[in-house]
Amino acid sequence: MARVEALCISDRKGAVKTAVPQAVFKQGWGIEDDAHAGAWHRQVSLLAGESIDRVKELLPELEQGAFAENIITRELDLATLPIGNRLRIGDSVEVEITQIGKECHNSGCAIKKATGDCIMPREGVFAKVLVGGTVTTGDTIVRL
Repeated sequence: MARVEALCISDRKGAVKTAVPQAVFKQGWGIEDDAHAGAWHRQVSLLAGESIDRVKELLPELEQGAFAENIITRELDLATLPIGNRLRIGDSVEVEITQIGKECHNSGCAIKKATGDCIMPREGVFAKVLVGGTVTTGDTIVRL
């Protein structure tokens, strides 16, 4: 069953995010206390733990939040989620997929510089929050 492996936030854009045990999702805004929250289409970012595992083969010291991802998933094939698909995370939070991938920073992120590649442009998924609530690490994720 798909689940939340980690939740990560940061207080400024362009920074590595820090793992937190629980996060409050606000409808139409994103995650409370996260710099990427706002009234736009990329309120929350998701990245598969399986994708991160591949990079960790080259950089074993890689920590959660290194790709500026908000939610690290496990057992959810994010690459197959079409734009407009909805997910329920935990008991009540609902998000809608709005974008797949994004451009890497102009000069390339630290991961790309270290490994020669960055997975976020191909494998990162972005969503907006439709129904708010609290999500805890380990919560289930269900496709709606």
